Amino acid sequence: MRKQIFCLLLFVMPYLVVSANAKEVKVEKNDHNPPKNLKKKPQTDCEYEQKMAQQGLVNIQEIDPSVLVELKYSTTDNFVGKDVYGCITNCFMQKRPAKMLKQANTILQQKHPNYRLLVYDGGRPHSIQKILWNTLTQYTPKERAKYVANPAEGSIHNYGSAVDLTIATADGKALDMGTKYDYFGALAYPIKEDYFLDQKKLTKQQVANRILLRTVMKSAGFTAIDYEWWHFNAVSRRVAKQIYQIIE
Repeated sequence: MRKQIFCLLLFVMPYLVVSANAKEVKVEKNDHNPPKNLKKKPQTDCEYEQKMAQQGLVNIQEIDPSVLVELKYSTTDNFVGKDVYGCITNCFMQKRPAKMLKQANTILQQKHPNYRLLVYDGGRPHSIQKILWNTLTQYTPKERAKYVANPAEGSIHNYGSAVDLTIATADGKALDMGTKYDYFGALAYPIKEDYFLDQKKLTKQQVANRILLRTVMKSAGFTAIDYEWWHFNAVSRRVAKQIYQIIE
């Protein structure tokens, strides 16, 4: 009898082992199945930024991570009162202007280790230039052109060769320049600073802050303009059109 039972066990055991292993494999497979509601990772790349990169423009924070960036047209804190940049959150510029900006930031930090350049705008698509231009209908075209370049001519921003910026502390607090960014009025004119200083509408410290910004930017090869303390060009519009492609 014992011999018969032993033989029966020898015959049945292989099937029991196979059955157990099959069950184990099945459980393991179920454990690794992805949840049915798992969504595909969303595409977060910005088409505008991709186009700028394809045209050879670079993210300035990849050139100098210590440069601060707060694109005002990606916020509601601008003269339009709304976000007109959408997915654009990084500042792109042509390589040479970007390297010039890095040099300016280095010069600034050599003079004031706790200061950084804070960028408000850089390369700007031409399609958005039209939106900005068409917003200022309260001004005549001639007056409007002081603040926003006519899209028919193109802005140096549209070629990735202009930058709007200020100076901030390392933690991002902007220095007092006497007006906000995008202030449309004579108080923002560099050419009127002495007058408003005499009129006590600008303080010595506010003017000194502006002079510091112009000094470091000019030292790196940028040029200032008469009507905006925050705007600087790496090249002229004529040169920009000759050597760079417009950002659409």
